[in-house]
Amino acid sequence: MGEQASAVTGTPAAAVPKPFQFRTALVLQESTGLRASTLVTLAKLLRKVPDSCVYYHTHHFVLEHHYLTPEPTNDFAYWVGEIFGDETLGELLASVDIMEYTALQGLREVLAGTIERYIKEHPATRIKFAPSGREFFFIKSVHVIMPTPYTVSTLAEFAQALEQVSLHSLYFHIFDARLRLGRPTNDFSLWLTEQLGLKALGESVAGLNPYAHTLQTLRTILLSLIREAAAHA
Repeated sequence: MGEQASAVTGTPAAAVPKPFQFRTALVLQESTGLRASTLVTLAKLLRKVPDSCVYYHTHHFVLEHHYLTPEPTNDFAYWVGEIFGDETLGELLASVDIMEYTALQGLREVLAGTIERYIKEHPATRIKFAPSGREFFFIKSVHVIMPTPYTVSTLAEFAQALEQVSLHSLYFHIFDARLRLGRPTNDFSLWLTEQLGLKALGESVAGLNPYAHTLQTLRTILLSLIREAAAHA
């Protein structure tokens, strides 16, 4: 890639084969025009809507309410339990651990399958409708990905940039990279492991449960892990 200058320190970025480019994403909402008033329709549509719908309804809370500690719940669980009025199924959907899935298709399958099995076990739910005007409206997320001024090539530069990038950038590299893009881990872990050769640090970053923290707390934890690794280098 040549001697690309680091936006953090201005030093050459040729020390590693591939410097890390921090990116960010503007996340927009777009209605699909699809809605469900019954569990049967909810499961049917859940199997056919775009992946971006599954992503939106399981992740928008993290970014929109980043100052709160996120819970591993989803819009489907909320609607079924609070609007449709089936608390038992709502709890089953809320218990789905998003961290277990590295692809949206797998997450879609477990959510739809949970609803379908519940309908089969409770046939009376087939004829139950949500209150008028309280149907489940499917929304999809549209991501506009943009570069930031931060390109880094060393662990020190990475830590400095991580302190300055927006929470949207943090969200993009941690959440988008892992699930929406179908990767087994996040961008930070991959770069630390593959480009800097810091396997132990990369594994520590990959092992974090991002759904258990606010984005700001997640940033603090990441910086702590990086500084600890640097101190023992």
